[in-house]
Amino acid sequence: MAATTSSSSSTVSPLVGAFSALSVVLIWASWLISTRHSVGTVLRPIDLSLLRYGVPLIVLAPALMRVGIWPKGVKSWPLILMVGGSGAPFFQVVGLGMHSTPASAAGVLLPGAMPLMTALIGVVFLGERPDRMRQLGMLAILGGGLLLLAGNLGDAGLTWHSYVILPIGATLWAIYTHAFRHSGLSAFEGGALICFWSTVINLALLPFFGGTQLFNAPIAETGLQVVTQGVLSGLLATIFYGTAIRALGGTQAAAFTAVTPIAAAIGGAILLSEPVGWATVAAASLTGIGVLLSTGIVSRRVRVAA
Repeated sequence: MAATTSSSSSTVSPLVGAFSALSVVLIWASWLISTRHSVGTVLRPIDLSLLRYGVPLIVLAPALMRVGIWPKGVKSWPLILMVGGSGAPFFQVVGLGMHSTPASAAGVLLPGAMPLMTALIGVVFLGERPDRMRQLGMLAILGGGLLLLAGNLGDAGLTWHSYVILPIGATLWAIYTHAFRHSGLSAFEGGALICFWSTVINLALLPFFGGTQLFNAPIAETGLQVVTQGVLSGLLATIFYGTAIRALGGTQAAAFTAVTPIAAAIGGAILLSEPVGWATVAAASLTGIGVLLSTGIVSRRVRVAA
């Protein structure tokens, strides 16, 4: 049977947990910016996907050898949903959506929508009943998306791809979240399995994409994506997020993701010279507040105060 993530939180200090959670937010924002930056290069989503899962697979190989490529005692459906929800299929969907979406808007439509989709799946399929604060959070996230839509109706940089495909990506990630929770796997084991099967999928898809451009791209460009896609997003984000959960608990660790839409908007403006209008700023801020409320951390504080 695979090991679980039941490590005691007492072994990691809250300060380290907070640092780890903030690191995840910065990595996610960097990943959005890096993926958007690749639109103007010879690298395609399949190339980025190869780096995103192939690089961490090398480091996580010991965990893969320990658990096996199809662990005994773990049900098949959680594994399939994990790979589909955060592996190569997820990445291809996000890559397609990012081609027509500025990083600032993607921060609202992807990581900003993930908690909303996760909560909706929990309510509809798992019988979860969110309290009033979480309901307000979900409404705020929805409001952020609608605000972004209203403020960018005449913006050629945003098409229907942005408003349809990226929320589909957020839904896939939400499916992964619930599947991982029921898998009994540790973060390292789950990450190793996702990276292995995603690499298998990517290699199988290569002939349909006409091969890879990794060896034709400038070394500087490939190196940038190796760092942001493989090392930061693929490997370190997994480790940092697991550390944050052990130190702070899942609810508080997730609360830090409220910063991601704002960080992506600021990063897109500074690094990609993307225009950031009032709608993007307001939508990112409203979505951030919504994500914070939807985690339940505010609900817990209200109950304690009461």
